[in-house]
Amino acid sequence: MRLSFCGNDNASAYNISAGVLRNVCFVDALNLVPHVFLLFITFPILFIGWGSQSSKVQIHHNTWLHFPGHNLRWILTFTLLFVHVCEIAEGIVSDTQMKSRHLHLFLPAIMGFVAATVSIVYYHNIETSNFPKLLLALFLYWIMAFVTKTIKLVRYCQDGVPFSQLRFCITGIMVILYGLLMAVEINVIRVRRYVFFMNPQKVKPPEDLQDLGVRFLQPFVNLLSKATYWWMNTLIISAHKKPVDLKAIGKLPIAMRALTNYVCLKEAYEEQKKKVADQPNRSPSIWLAMYSAFGRPILLSSTFRYLADLLGFAGPLCISGIVQGFQNTTNNTNTTEKNPSNSYLSSEEFLRNVYVLAVLLFLALILQRTFLQASYYVTTETGINLRGALLAMIYNKILRLSTSNLSMGEMTLGQINNLVAIETNQLMWFLFLCPNLWAMPVQIIMGVILLYNLLGVSALVGAAVIVLLAPIQYFIATKLAEAQKSTLDYSTERLKKTNEILKGIKLLKLYAWEHIFCTSVEETRMKELTSLKTFALHTSLSIFMNAAIPIAAVLATFVTYAYTNDKPLQPAQAFASLSLFHILVTPLFLLSTVVRFAVKAIISVQKLNEFLLSDEIGDDSWRGGDSSVAYESCKKHTGLHTKAINRRQPLRYQLESYEQPTKKQTRPVEIDDIAIKVTNGYFSWGSGLATLSNINIRIPTGQMTMIVGQVGCGKSSLLLAILGEMQTLEGKVHWSNVNESEPSFEASRRNRYSVAYAAQKPWLLNATVEENIIFGSPFNKQRYKAVTDACSLQPDIDLLPFGDQTEIGERGINLSGGQRQRICVARALYQNTNIVFLDDPFSALDIHLSDHLMQEGILKFLQEDKRTLVLVTHKLQYLPHADWIIAMKDGMVLREGTLKDIQNKDVELYEHWKTLMNRQDQELEKDMEADQTTLERKTLRRAMYPRESKSQLEDEDEEEEEEEDEDDNMSTVLRLRTKMPWKTCWRYLTSGGFFLLFLMIFSKLLKHSVIVAIDYWLATWTSMDNANEVRNVDDTYHVAVFSILSGAGIVLCLITSLTVEWMGLTAAKNLHHNLLNKIILGPIRFFDMTPLGLILNRFSADTNIIDQHIPPTLESLTRSTLLCLSAIGMISYATPWFLVALVPLGIAFYFIQKYFRVASKDLQELDDSTQLPLLCHFSETAEGLTTIRAFRHEARFKQRMLELTDTNNIAYLFLSAANRWLEVRTDYLGACIVLTAAVTSITEGPNSGFVGLGLLYALTITNYLNWVVRNLADLEVQMGAVKKVHSFLNMESENYDGYLDPSQVPKDWPQEGEIKIENLCVRYENNLKPVLKHVKAYIKPGQKVGICGRTGSGKSSLSLAFFRMVDIFDGRIVIDGIDISKLPLHTLRSRLSIILQDPILFSGSIRFNLDPECKCTDDRLWEALEIAQLKNMVKSLPGGLDAMVTEGGENFSVGQRQLFCLARAFVRKSSILIMDEATASIDMATENILQKVVMTAFADRTVVTIAHRVHTILTADLVIVMKRGNILEYDTPENLLSQEDGIFASFVRADM
Repeated sequence: MRLSFCGNDNASAYNISAGVLRNVCFVDALNLVPHVFLLFITFPILFIGWGSQSSKVQIHHNTWLHFPGHNLRWILTFTLLFVHVCEIAEGIVSDTQMKSRHLHLFLPAIMGFVAATVSIVYYHNIETSNFPKLLLALFLYWIMAFVTKTIKLVRYCQDGVPFSQLRFCITGIMVILYGLLMAVEINVIRVRRYVFFMNPQKVKPPEDLQDLGVRFLQPFVNLLSKATYWWMNTLIISAHKKPVDLKAIGKLPIAMRALTNYVCLKEAYEEQKKKVADQPNRSPSIWLAMYSAFGRPILLSSTFRYLADLLGFAGPLCISGIVQGFQNTTNNTNTTEKNPSNSYLSSEEFLRNVYVLAVLLFLALILQRTFLQASYYVTTETGINLRGALLAMIYNKILRLSTSNLSMGEMTLGQINNLVAIETNQLMWFLFLCPNLWAMPVQIIMGVILLYNLLGVSALVGAAVIVLLAPIQYFIATKLAEAQKSTLDYSTERLKKTNEILKGIKLLKLYAWEHIFCTSVEETRMKELTSLKTFALHTSLSIFMNAAIPIAAVLATFVTYAYTNDKPLQPAQAFASLSLFHILVTPLFLLSTVVRFAVKAIISVQKLNEFLLSDEIGDDSWRGGDSSVAYESCKKHTGLHTKAINRRQPLRYQLESYEQPTKKQTRPVEIDDIAIKVTNGYFSWGSGLATLSNINIRIPTGQMTMIVGQVGCGKSSLLLAILGEMQTLEGKVHWSNVNESEPSFEASRRNRYSVAYAAQKPWLLNATVEENIIFGSPFNKQRYKAVTDACSLQPDIDLLPFGDQTEIGERGINLSGGQRQRICVARALYQNTNIVFLDDPFSALDIHLSDHLMQEGILKFLQEDKRTLVLVTHKLQYLPHADWIIAMKDGMVLREGTLKDIQNKDVELYEHWKTLMNRQDQELEKDMEADQTTLERKTLRRAMYPRESKSQLEDEDEEEEEEEDEDDNMSTVLRLRTKMPWKTCWRYLTSGGFFLLFLMIFSKLLKHSVIVAIDYWLATWTSMDNANEVRNVDDTYHVAVFSILSGAGIVLCLITSLTVEWMGLTAAKNLHHNLLNKIILGPIRFFDMTPLGLILNRFSADTNIIDQHIPPTLESLTRSTLLCLSAIGMISYATPWFLVALVPLGIAFYFIQKYFRVASKDLQELDDSTQLPLLCHFSETAEGLTTIRAFRHEARFKQRMLELTDTNNIAYLFLSAANRWLEVRTDYLGACIVLTAAVTSITEGPNSGFVGLGLLYALTITNYLNWVVRNLADLEVQMGAVKKVHSFLNMESENYDGYLDPSQVPKDWPQEGEIKIENLCVRYENNLKPVLKHVKAYIKPGQKVGICGRTGSGKSSLSLAFFRMVDIFDGRIVIDGIDISKLPLHTLRSRLSIILQDPILFSGSIRFNLDPECKCTDDRLWEALEIAQLKNMVKSLPGGLDAMVTEGGENFSVGQRQLFCLARAFVRKSSILIMDEATASIDMATENILQKVVMTAFADRTVVTIAHRVHTILTADLVIVMKRGNILEYDTPENLLSQEDGIFASFVRADM
């Protein structure tokens, strides 16, 4: 057949006798002209490139600002492309009905399609290079195209072509489109004036694009890139080369920053407040505020959602059409040929064409998915914006909360943390899900209507099944939430116990009590597992419902149909309705979740509103400037309940007073010497009762004022009242301020007057030591050094691993109370403020430090700077230093004046003070010996130094792949980053037991085969030849098989969901059990080397992931993978040609998932790691409110909060954008699969049933493809937890079995307590140097031995060697004739006793602490307590021996705890007692008791004392002096003292 443009079967084709424009073919040819013109003009321009004209501003290339009408132009062009496709299709379909080819029917359309594509590419390039003059070419093209199409339309009208003809419609639409595009082009000229105007419009790119730090380009890229997330490609591909870090994701664009959104929401909320201002009982509505701030994007998202849902119904309709059409073509093969002169198709005929339907289905899918993802993205972005705004609102409120609110317990820190961590996230999630609330009902109603149209009444039966089963889903969901809560309670309890075990592990091992504590943890774990079981059961029920409901509904529908209808079921009906059921189930399943979230959101909003309306501290109206007004208002409200409006008058401006000392003269003279004056003050903590009454005091400028009085007389309250933290009932606080007429007043308002305040309870930031001291002031080296020296912090800083750059606080190293207090005082001294308030800075310091601080810090440093100091203290010996003294009693001022005044006026008080001072001096002498600081430093050193060796030991994120050689080249690292941790997965699966694993795999495969069988059966049943005679018999048979299969499917759904959860539980149980036992039996060295937090993390976060997250992920992954595989198998069975098309799609899918997994993992980690600092910042702000407000650092903290929020938000935003990136791509792949499946099955399909089946399965693939990848990525992250747990499971345990059987050891061994140490060599690990070298000693039974030496001389190692806590690699210790290395560990350790340096008590009863094994009688316990001088104290406690000990024994003092440890050692009647520096942390009195007890109660036992202070062992029978693991001197103390040059003698001299 020859080709010709106008076709060669019609003689009149080239006839123009009726006028040129009358010839159809010529008009079509005319339409080609504009397209060809455009291609000729634009190609050279596109190829020459834009090197010369690119814009001069350095911005992100490819995201230059948009020309006006940008989005409209993209939408119109896409519509135009779609219409061109229709035109091509129409032309080709018409052409197939001709005798010969008519190119003019479709060639111009094809050229038009190419031209439209080129136009948008050309436009995009012009836009990115910002060179608008070149748009003229497009302008001309639109005009020409518009004219030629109009000519064609007019020609059709003259010919009287009816409107129902498709070609007429298409031409009409095109005319409109070209006209609109022309209008868009004219608008660009109007706005930008690039031609026809004298002065073109100058433009600047948006601020965000000029800032190269902004990497989130979604708001700035063109429409196509927005819809497909094309701009994310660079990030996702680069993740392969190097991990994504915070630098790679950059900053948030301005419109999404927390500050921007906070301003929006705040204004809306204020608006609501105004509305309800006159109605006292109504509270402002946060809902309305949120709606007015974020309503528009939510509406936009909902619109997208509706469009997507409507397009979703295209699937079933197209399936129905294609199967119907396929059936018709197989039934009647003869096609009619049309007369060329009447070559018009009507729309109905066009839509009857199967191939057209296949292409339409493809386009509908692509559009539907694009809209759906757009809807998701918009809600995510809005949700993030809302969360940022809410966090900022909460934070600002925290900074203004009244202190009484926090201290009186109206708002606890826990509540505030919940608001931040839980409530804001609830609201964010609600926003994500809220378009579902109104989209779902519409979707359900539409689905039911379509079903009714297809199947009539029987469809309603199926729909009824779904609707009736949906409430069960809701019920299950609520049960799930309950189970989760109880699980959480148990796991908190388990963690508390585990934490205790890990903290006291050394003691547990030395006393051989590991197993007792281990079982108590296991008990709690069993309870936790029981509630996890209910959790798992409900999860699996919910999964089961989800899988079983559609099967049940389909079964009900088709069985009803078979028995109520005369006509047999057609394939078209069957598969369209199946597809509809699939669509219906999702919204019904989700609806329960959405309703649950809506309920939670309502509760969250109530909590938020309560919080936002709670009390604030008094107005800082003086900050606004005019202080005189504040005075006036104060005079008016003399009533008792006014809050202080006048919080404090601005003081002298600090910076100026340092730069220009001349400023001082300008102050009014009369208040020159008074910094603060309180007149007639009555202050309360918010209860309306005055805590402080009738306060009249003045605080002189530049001098030291001391406030003294007994505990609880209101000293701290007075400071807080002056700072404006208390409610002022009456009176006022007057701060001396600068003369207000000064011009500099406005300018210097910025250095708002701050007071350097050190609270009684030290408050530290989670930051470095240096940041804690500098606290936002500029760093000045000399000043910093002076301050750290004054507070004697230098020695402590030297101990820290990174000096003053070490992180302290919650996430860093824990310091002792005294160290923390000194840092807080240092902070107050360092700040450049005129006024310093120190609240009892000496309380946690020992005497040396207090004196040093007083001399260096206060008298020297502060007085030199002429700063005003107010000092609250109990140490009366410092009174002589004070310039001014305020004595308080019971919330009133007792006396005020200098020490001389008081001595003269109030002799009684002065005498009272003197007696107190004497008593303090006596305490001093006692105190001089117990030097607390060195101890603190020692503890710190002990905490620190093990750490250094191990800081390299385990870097958590290190991918230590065992099988890889450690060659650090890039390629292996990349390979590791892209590899799934299959080995770990296998370990996880096998830890659940092989039987369960097999059961799971088997039931899964069986279930999916049954589900395929159901659909296969349906296909064969519906596509039978419908011979009526056999029908009834057949129907019953078919229905029976169908019902049996469906029933089996439903049962299998239940079984599989249960086995997965059951397997997950068993795995979790085994992993935790093994982990706990492994760690409890681990060598002591492991605990010295591994930070506690790291081990605890395995028990908290990682165990939680293994318990609750892995099983559902695994279930979902296997389900979606098997669904996809069974679908592909089914389609290939129906049409084998499909496999050929599958190869490229498979390759594409492989690369998409490979790239996505790596990027997703990094972004997930970023999101997690940026969340913690944000939550910490909130809690630390709430704790340090008074300090922050006194320092006036609110703005700095707000700024920090905004930065942290933005960092977390950008990570989350990128994570969700990456998810959208993946979903768009997998959805498009799915659409391609549908297209290939449709085309292959239409051309090759065996019968109409299988065509329907293939299409149905192809449609399910689109839904499940992205789930496969998402679950893979999640599983990969979650397997990290299993891997970390496994890394601990490979650890060496201590060797618990000895050579001797426990029964061979005499019951009362060691009876005598004779110790022979023969040539003993000890090391901590076999790769380390020995710590004891060839030590020889002999200790007679009942001897008292003292061991002394400097730190690190091996004293403690020797005591550990008795218990085999360290590796004895040479020599031996023989106790009562038995070599201890032959004994089982448990026996050995249970027969000796030891008192450790740090007294450790466990939570539980006193009885449990003394005797956890419950072996002893009460009399024995009371006897032990009596010996330790604790009997009376314990008797006075409620419950006596059963009185509770809180965690760590916090309810007893350190001395008492040490005595309990002594009692514990006595209860165990062992003939050998070892005391390891047991007196180091106690005061003299307790130490004397200890010494006495050791001499009397342990008279007949062997006691080995390791001495911290030599005078404790002067009474011993034998002294051993050690140095560097060797014994230097070994003799009685008398002999050693007589050697003048001996080491022991020098020790004693130093200690005196």
